[in-house]
Amino acid sequence: MSKKVLFSTFIILLIAGCAEIQQIGGVILAPESTTPALTEADVTAGLKEALVNGTKKAVGFASSENGYFKNPALFIPFPPEAQKVKDVALQYGLQGQVDQFEMTLNRAAEKAAPEATAVFVNAIAQMTVADAFGILNGGEHSATNYLKEKTTPVLISKFKPHVSQAIESVELTKYWNPLISKYNIATMITGGQEINPDLDMYVTEKGVVGLFVHIASEEALIRKDPKARITELLQRVFGSVSN
Repeated sequence: MSKKVLFSTFIILLIAGCAEIQQIGGVILAPESTTPALTEADVTAGLKEALVNGTKKAVGFASSENGYFKNPALFIPFPPEAQKVKDVALQYGLQGQVDQFEMTLNRAAEKAAPEATAVFVNAIAQMTVADAFGILNGGEHSATNYLKEKTTPVLISKFKPHVSQAIESVELTKYWNPLISKYNIATMITGGQEINPDLDMYVTEKGVVGLFVHIASEEALIRKDPKARITELLQRVFGSVSN
């Protein structure tokens, strides 16, 4: 074989080898070269987006009919400090009134729940970069805990007037008064102490707690399930810590 032929063959093999190396290199380097690194702005925007979506979904669920009443995780039971009232009422055959009372407790919370949306959105809007990274790299419920810390006092103050209105609208006292009256009459015989807990505050606090229960489940879902990350930004942000 002549030197000219050998040289041509070498050039062809060299070109082919370079093309193969380039192709291999492209496969290896593509993710780094085509996917930009997450910026602080990306992380902050992604966390805000996730929290807005999660809180709106939680509030929407809680404020729907039976959002509290038919949900074991959010259900507001008979006030524990008034359990004796319930026991006496049942002894007097007032099962129907007890059931109706518990239902109206939960209806009051359902009616007040929409008030939480604006409170959550305002707190999320004030989130800093440091807050965002703390939430992203924190524990399973770090976002929920952040919202608890930032919003609980405001939620209670906003919730309570609406709970009071809701209690009136569902005529809660109509079911409460016969129960408490029967109990207080019984204390005259038993020597027990009369009870009349603050129903407005009881429903308010239980209603707020129920919202955070649902928000926590939404947070856990988006952290664990890629399908729950409904936008590209959410996929990138949460994918960066789950991979």
